[in-house]
Amino acid sequence: MTFHAVNLGALTPPDIDRAKPAIIERDGPSRRVVTYGELDALADSVARGLLKRGLLRGDRVGMLAANSIEYLAFMFGAQRAGLVVVPVNWRFPPETIAYVLGNAQVKLVAHDATRAGAVPAGLPTLPLSGPEWEAALDPGPFEAITPEDREPAQFIYTSGSTGKPKGVVLSHQSHLWIVEQRMAAQPQREERFLIAAPLYHMNGLALAQLAMAAGATIVLLALFKEPDYIRAIGAEKCTWLTGVPPMFAMLLREKALLAETDTSSVRSIRLGSAPVSAALAASIKAAFPNAKLINAYGTSEAGPLVFGPHPDGLPQPQLSVGYPHPKVKLRLRAADGSLGDEGVLEQWTPGVMNGYFNRPDIKPPITEDGYYVTGDVLRRDADGFFYVVGRADDMFICGGENIFPAEVEAVLEKHPAVEQAAVIPVPDDIKGMKPVAFVVLRSGQTASEEDLKAFCLRHAPAFMHPRRVWMLPALPLAGTNKVDKADLTKKARESLLITQENGT
Repeated sequence: MTFHAVNLGALTPPDIDRAKPAIIERDGPSRRVVTYGELDALADSVARGLLKRGLLRGDRVGMLAANSIEYLAFMFGAQRAGLVVVPVNWRFPPETIAYVLGNAQVKLVAHDATRAGAVPAGLPTLPLSGPEWEAALDPGPFEAITPEDREPAQFIYTSGSTGKPKGVVLSHQSHLWIVEQRMAAQPQREERFLIAAPLYHMNGLALAQLAMAAGATIVLLALFKEPDYIRAIGAEKCTWLTGVPPMFAMLLREKALLAETDTSSVRSIRLGSAPVSAALAASIKAAFPNAKLINAYGTSEAGPLVFGPHPDGLPQPQLSVGYPHPKVKLRLRAADGSLGDEGVLEQWTPGVMNGYFNRPDIKPPITEDGYYVTGDVLRRDADGFFYVVGRADDMFICGGENIFPAEVEAVLEKHPAVEQAAVIPVPDDIKGMKPVAFVVLRSGQTASEEDLKAFCLRHAPAFMHPRRVWMLPALPLAGTNKVDKADLTKKARESLLITQENGT
């Protein structure tokens, strides 16, 4: 298929059947369907309506809403008009939402009814439903603008777990290139992509863009809720699932519902944004026996296209994120500055960001020769496959030894009773920092804190073993559905403080 699009908001293939479902939106047992013809008309109406309001090319428009047909129509319409969309993580605290919208200098905020009260006072708003939404539309054809080179299409704000969120400026060309390369890898028109990951996060957003460009069908959920997700798979015969590992760990706990649901339609499951343990991978394969599990890697700054299959056809090891994509250049830089087989990943790709918006205090992590410095430590094996070790800024020193939390988590998750593990550092008077862990046990399995500490001592260097292990029914999730380690750090420090006060 020849790639056609020049504007990230105008992705519809010219040869698509206009009556084909573009989006099936499910809310519990109810469903709404919009065809490609209807979605295009709605996006054109949005583009015309936004310009009629006086918005100008290059203006930023915020989006504060759960996933919906209107969310995507607004996004595509704004981009067709040359506006820059700013999807906002509505799980941010109010002061962070206000910071993001202020930093992006938005001229309008589109929102759903649930999040209307989260829009800071003084900003113009547009509800995504009801009479005001209908009145804002200006029906009629619209010719999408042809972007200038590197013209921004969207800002994706980082989670802000280590400071204020940064607005990643992504051009039309960067993500059109990503979509084009992903489409070239395999045909996707007959896929049914299930998207429940929030569209303010790259995981769901990039897949929605791919689905529209391919002429596939999106099955869209407003939020990730395990029972709704499983029922959508069976009812809509979804073929492609995407998400982050904690989502699937939670999903697998719905054993009865999974057992009675036909999941045989699922052919691909793409997991990203966090490492996948061997135990979780095995459980996913057991629940979805017809599916290929894709252990993926990507960043907001450079997109999801980094790795692919081995050119010699070698099978990808289960925990590897793959072999470098032929159109992406990668290198690993060690702490001493040398290049080798383990270090911080540096990535050259046409999908890289323009920079961070309105942050003169931050130097963009781009080298003089154009490589994006990811901050993620990876290693490469003898066959050229890459593996994620952990975040460089997550590494801590315990008694002079470097520890990556992901390495300790991998050891814990090898225990037959452990479903998930999260490891964090806490202060120690002697060691400086020491690892502690939170664990979710498999249904019907038991293990004590001492059992798990002893297991780690048997299977890893002694300095890596967690000094405390707490059991939880589930790990807390942040707004991107990754494990909320800030919350766990707070819990750990409170528990240790109580222990010290009790003299135990």
